[in-house]
Amino acid sequence: MNILLILIIIIASFAILYISYYNKMQFLKTKIEKAESIIDETLRKRYDMLLKGDSIIKSSLNDGKEYFKDYLKLKEKKITNFEMDRKLKEAFNTLSKFKYDYPELQSNKELKDLSNSIKESDEKIVSITNYYNKNTNELNNYIRKFPSNIIAKLHNFKINTFFDGKDMNDDIYDDFKL
Repeated sequence: MNILLILIIIIASFAILYISYYNKMQFLKTKIEKAESIIDETLRKRYDMLLKGDSIIKSSLNDGKEYFKDYLKLKEKKITNFEMDRKLKEAFNTLSKFKYDYPELQSNKELKDLSNSIKESDEKIVSITNYYNKNTNELNNYIRKFPSNIIAKLHNFKINTFFDGKDMNDDIYDDFKL
């Protein structure tokens, strides 16, 4: 009778441990997916800001030039969110240089409002990528450590890469690029 009671307690303990690790990993996976959707939405809005900035500059300068032609084709390319973010930052830096190079753009209210929106989106993308990376790191730790790694293998949880695409498990040591 005592052996049966001890066996039930051990099985119940393992079941509780199993459920708690599984739920924690599912919770982190959900947080990561939510962060990914916010990143996607923010990048789409940032791309729309670039389109708006391009039209403001074209209408203000009225010289017929295509200043952001390469950046406007970004949607057609298959690039990662990180690469898209980098390209959009380059485009926004170019956009801000236009304000200083052309006096007629310095007083443009639309461009000033757009600059403020860009700053807000920069802050948002930084905070959400930090949130994404934090939760990715935590989930990856669960996937690597015992006993949660057994549960992760049973449910096909995979190691996630960070926002910048770095995979700390591969043999590539020069992941950092400027």
